[in-house]
Amino acid sequence: MGQIDKHSLPVAIIGGGPVGLAAAAHLIEKGEPFILFEAGNSVGSSMLEWGHVRMFSPWQYNMDKAAKELLLKSGWTSPKEQELPTGRELVENYLLPLSNLPEIKENILLNAKVVGVAKKGLDKLKTAQRDLAPFVLYVELDGETRVFETKAVIDSSGTWKNPNPILSNGIWTKAEKTLKHRIFYGIPNVKELEERYKNKKVMVIGSGHSAINALLELASLKEQFPETGIHWVLRKYRIQDVYGGQERDGLPARGELGINIQRLVESEQINVHTPFYINKVSELKGTITVTGESGNEEYSVEGIDEIIVSTGFRADVTFLNEIRLSIDSAVESVEALAPLIDPNVHSCGTVRPHGEAELRQPEKDFYIVGMKSYGRAPTFLLATGYEQVRSVVAYLTGDLEAAKKVQLELPETGVCSTNIVTSCCTSENSVQETSSCCSAPVVLEFKSSSCCG
Repeated sequence: MGQIDKHSLPVAIIGGGPVGLAAAAHLIEKGEPFILFEAGNSVGSSMLEWGHVRMFSPWQYNMDKAAKELLLKSGWTSPKEQELPTGRELVENYLLPLSNLPEIKENILLNAKVVGVAKKGLDKLKTAQRDLAPFVLYVELDGETRVFETKAVIDSSGTWKNPNPILSNGIWTKAEKTLKHRIFYGIPNVKELEERYKNKKVMVIGSGHSAINALLELASLKEQFPETGIHWVLRKYRIQDVYGGQERDGLPARGELGINIQRLVESEQINVHTPFYINKVSELKGTITVTGESGNEEYSVEGIDEIIVSTGFRADVTFLNEIRLSIDSAVESVEALAPLIDPNVHSCGTVRPHGEAELRQPEKDFYIVGMKSYGRAPTFLLATGYEQVRSVVAYLTGDLEAAKKVQLELPETGVCSTNIVTSCCTSENSVQETSSCCSAPVVLEFKSSSCCG
């Protein structure tokens, strides 16, 4: 195949969330053409699904610098930096105005689902002149599949549409799929779904902030409808490990979640099942039975009407089968990131800045960024995603020095919680107890299960 000139082609951005739009802003800043594909009918469509939830990180850390500069030039008024937005407010007051800027809007395609990415005329096996071939993206749009050629791809499609299942071993079963009408993945808007949950026996599965938010909303519902039963399933050996830093947390809103859930547990308004490793879910006489092990003994909870699964998400790379990727076998993150974010090792401490060099794939000019770059790792920094795309865009546009200068400016935290025996909170990797406390300059957890903590 002869040499192909890719110079005049645009950069493809997959996903119109905060990180995807930040990539667009940086490409505009560099004078680089792009085309952005968003599968939903609005930018930030996944965020709108948890739009009722208030984030615990303030506006200050939720806006990309290049995007903010573009908005300010248009006459946009920035939100108060110390206020805490909901997911919906982040979309309506930031992402929508950004997407409506003429230089961005004309390059966005909504309801455009990317279903395949490859190199033009080449399958994955072919190497000769591969780097010279443009990318081809197959996109479902307006009822047909269209093909677009681009010179680079930035995949910021996230993980929201690909939740983890109920079973503790991560396997999807036919039984779970048949019960999907009684299962909610993520954080339900309990107020809007009052009829679904009131006076029902509801089980929440998960130990992160998504689960805690759901539990607190269900507790409010229980005040109105006392027959509502709340069950909380975790794999933690100590319930205290989910309470976090509380008053010592650098972000008060996050600390408050821990305070409130501890009060809820101690008031015995919810039934806590921990450690509980689920291995089966089934329907019996119109209700759900959840079965598993606790302390090496069989354990089950019967009579459940509804289940809320807040166990995180995983990256979907199935539409990238013809692209040469380097993905970690365990974390399923970009391979070079895995040692930095592996939850088996890391739970607190400094988030090491990373950019184009760590995100680089065997397929030249293809990058996975944002939440998807973290694979199954349970926490993601939105500010980190912004720095990722700044570095990637700098590299793609030939500014190699700027690509190398990767920095994160984050506030200090108070106490972080872990049940991991080792800790990254001290240089000696020592701990005083299994629930470790530490002071470290990273707090902006952007949960893969909720995008908000």
